[in-house]
Amino acid sequence: MVNKRVIGDDIELECVRYLMEHGVKRIEKNYRCRLGEIDIIGYDEEYLVFFEVKYRKSTTSGWAESAVGYSKQLQICKVSDFYRLNRHISEDTPMRYDVLAVNDKDVMWYKNAFDYIVR
Repeated sequence: MVNKRVIGDDIELECVRYLMEHGVKRIEKNYRCRLGEIDIIGYDEEYLVFFEVKYRKSTTSGWAESAVGYSKQLQICKVSDFYRLNRHISEDTPMRYDVLAVNDKDVMWYKNAFDYIVR
């Protein structure tokens, strides 16, 4: 039996390497607070980017990128607010919400995958 958490950690590390190769400065991986978790947080040029990583071994259950629905987006936005507040990051800092979709071994980087959701 394969441990899904171990697979998830491996995929996230692969994504971190991918992002670093593409010029992203990594800040944190698996940022957790009482509101939830953000997989990777980093800077892509001047943007503070909150990355959600989704993996599918096959497309039988659908594509990885389709797994970031409205409720997940809302949770990520809430956690990003908490993160910025606790790290004293200015509200003027440009932000983005990106998705890294890993289907089998192919990584697709969707920049600005969704907009900030005001709650």
